[in-house]
Amino acid sequence: MKISTLRNNLRDYGLLISLIVIIGFFQIVTNGILLQPLNLTNLILQNSYIVVMALGMLLVIVAGHIDLSVGAASGFIGGLAAILMVHYEWSVTLTIIVALLVGMLIGAIQGWFVAYARIPSFIVTLAGMLVFKGSALALLQGQSIGPFPLAFQSISTGFLPDPFGGKDIRVFSLIIGVVLAGIFVGIDWHQRFKAQMHGLNKEPTALFAVRNFLFAAIIIYLAWQLSTYKGLPTVLILMGVLILFYQFIAGRTVIGRRIYALGGNEKAARLSGIDTSRLIFLTFANMGLLAAVAGIIFAARLNTATPKAGNGFELDVIAACFIGGASASGGVGRVIGAVIGAFIMGVMNNGMSILGIGIDYQQVIKGLVLLAAVFFDVYNRNRSQFG
Repeated sequence: MKISTLRNNLRDYGLLISLIVIIGFFQIVTNGILLQPLNLTNLILQNSYIVVMALGMLLVIVAGHIDLSVGAASGFIGGLAAILMVHYEWSVTLTIIVALLVGMLIGAIQGWFVAYARIPSFIVTLAGMLVFKGSALALLQGQSIGPFPLAFQSISTGFLPDPFGGKDIRVFSLIIGVVLAGIFVGIDWHQRFKAQMHGLNKEPTALFAVRNFLFAAIIIYLAWQLSTYKGLPTVLILMGVLILFYQFIAGRTVIGRRIYALGGNEKAARLSGIDTSRLIFLTFANMGLLAAVAGIIFAARLNTATPKAGNGFELDVIAACFIGGASASGGVGRVIGAVIGAFIMGVMNNGMSILGIGIDYQQVIKGLVLLAAVFFDVYNRNRSQFG
């Protein structure tokens, strides 16, 4: 196999190898604690809202923009849900619907300023971050509000029931894990087959097969471990559905292809007949919706809403996308890459916490990893342009 072929496909399978290496490292240094079922469950719960927001952030970055307000917006939505349920005694269903609509409205307003007022997204969303941080503080009056109804808590704390009545092994959870692994691999093979028909696929079959095998093995192993505890968390099922949906949107729809075209060259996309302003508007509205989903998940997990909820989330979300292979210049990025990037950050956070590494050094290490990921992207892009 040519060295050039390996280099050209490094982005596709290098992430998965990196995740496996990081998991293996922390599994060894933590004496096996990292992959214990209880810790795996905590790892999923701790990173679920980051993964959800990373799906939306990926589309924003691919479109050539950035959203710094997602953490503050998710915290504000969590506070709004708390007020509606605790103070006004709204039902859980109605509260969730209103929270999602408000989140979408937040994204749409910011998207309007970026798309139609032509204000840089960095400025708009930086202003939004300050606005929603202050709004959350005012809404909650500086206090924590909770607890919430059990139905709301179950969004983050619930587990998939086992109709087979398994005690030592939740059989149904294991079956779901195997099915999900099969779906992800099947989609990847189908996309490869279509690319080959059009002469666009350059990844060697052996490398493609190994990457899919490793990815499926990780999913099945995760399902096996979780099935020996309480089964699959409900939030993991929600994540899986969203990942499949956005994988379909990004890779199989006209709007997905147009977002990539927009990020690659906005002027050329506009001249080809794409309504670029509308597309930018929609990506930010979608980001606001997913920020609301993340805010609901986070509030349900804590069983309380706090004025500081969401602080720093935007950094982990953006880092997950860049580590996952998204390009800082737009036009490049994959849904699966963003998900893997989020779990790389999550495993690092969890592993360092188990080892007792302070939050100060954790931030330093995460910053260096992010810088290395962006450097790798810039290096590869320059090499491809200038040989």
